[in-house]
Amino acid sequence: MTRIKKLFNLDGKVAIVTGASKGIGEAMARGLAEHGAKVVISSRKQEAVDAVAEVFGKDGLEAIGVACHVASEEQCQQLIDTTVEQYGRIDILINNAGTNPYFGAIQDMPKGVYQKTMDINLNAPMHLSNLCYPHMKQQGGGSIIHISSIEGLHATAKFAAYNVSKAGLIMLAQNQAAEWGVDNIRVNVICPGLVKTKLSQMLWQDERNLQAFQKNIPLGRMAQPDEMAGLAVFLASEASSYMTGAVLVNDGGILHAPIMS
Repeated sequence: MTRIKKLFNLDGKVAIVTGASKGIGEAMARGLAEHGAKVVISSRKQEAVDAVAEVFGKDGLEAIGVACHVASEEQCQQLIDTTVEQYGRIDILINNAGTNPYFGAIQDMPKGVYQKTMDINLNAPMHLSNLCYPHMKQQGGGSIIHISSIEGLHATAKFAAYNVSKAGLIMLAQNQAAEWGVDNIRVNVICPGLVKTKLSQMLWQDERNLQAFQKNIPLGRMAQPDEMAGLAVFLASEASSYMTGAVLVNDGGILHAPIMS
């Protein structure tokens, strides 16, 4: 293996990916596994994560499924404990699980919906990171990747709770990077744009809405989940060994495009 290519090698590394039963999470988990990592597939339903792990296994990749509702501190602890029991270490954590249950005006937003969004999108990544921290510190380092969104970088009407949670996730990463760099724990953020997943379905299921939205994307289309996986492999590997606190946007150019009528 050549010198630079070797930097992307994840042999011997152990990764946890939340929200990995489908969409972006599954694609990122596959990317890590194809580069040699042992991957813990996590999502709310055991049958869903088992199904993904089974497919990975048939493809010659090593993975196990561990159900975890990330809003439950008890289940998060079980996720960490199971990973350590199975593999003895944690090198990579991808906080991908997310929700967006409310589309509407700020003043009408139910308190419970707002709290649910914060618990899953922001509080859970902080808690899981804290649980991984002692393991990563003891073994000499690790990589934590938060999946935010371009919605955490600009305002969008009727997406307030989601936007606030994703903006908070960016600042969480940068504070973790500032504090944990001394322990060789790197923390970075990926901000996808419009990706064809269940979470974004309200934006693309109507063809007219999709066409209108895509007019403002310089590349002229939404992304597929696999197009997010390369960044995950990069940030998880030694290829990004000097990168921490970074916010990487993968949005087809929409943040920098002129608004079109």
